[in-house]
Amino acid sequence: MRPLVLVHGFMGGSAQWELQSPLGWDRAVHAVDLPGFGENAQMAPVSTIAGFAAWVLEETARLGLERFDLLGHSMGGMIVQEMVRQAPERVVKLVLYGTGAIGVLPGRFEPIETSMERARKDGAAATARRIAATWFLQKEAAAEYPACADIAEKSALAAILSGLRAMQVWSGVEHLPSISAETLVLWGDGDRTYPWSQTERLWRTIPGAQLAVVPGCAHAVHMERPAVFNLLVEEFLARG
Repeated sequence: MRPLVLVHGFMGGSAQWELQSPLGWDRAVHAVDLPGFGENAQMAPVSTIAGFAAWVLEETARLGLERFDLLGHSMGGMIVQEMVRQAPERVVKLVLYGTGAIGVLPGRFEPIETSMERARKDGAAATARRIAATWFLQKEAAAEYPACADIAEKSALAAILSGLRAMQVWSGVEHLPSISAETLVLWGDGDRTYPWSQTERLWRTIPGAQLAVVPGCAHAVHMERPAVFNLLVEEFLARG
């Protein structure tokens, strides 16, 4: 089986994929930590989506991964779209999860400018815990919220601001029709960050894209409904 590369989103990290361990029963799974986040929080942050994409491509090459399947969540979904644009020959199957084709999202729980202002005022730790709560349908009461918030808290303020800037100026809309990798678009129907309009655009614009909508979830389907999430991803990757 081809290896699977997992790319986390804003204020995420490789540790957030712990509940996806079943995906590794018959394939190698590599979860990266983006510069400035997770276990790489000490690294200098990157301020463009294209820069993040180039970094992950270099990391996969360092690991000896020439061709692989690729899954990106949230900001990571933007990054993997850029990876496919930069190196289409290396990605076989693509999962775009809880993400969209533009960085400035109408209907986001708050404008990116507001997030940046509040991050500067409140500090990194408070910002991490506040935003992480929006990823769950039950917010702070969600069972997996504490673990997710702990991962988010590793992000330095510089990384938080750089990540927000990277999303603010990015758009992958014009490249969607050229995505040739077989693609699954996966979304939780209660997502407060990426509305249905963003998911629908991916699904309808990427040639042959498949769609999976999980009810009763927000932005963290992989933690809120891990068994369903894993089954959908596993079946997509195994098909054909």
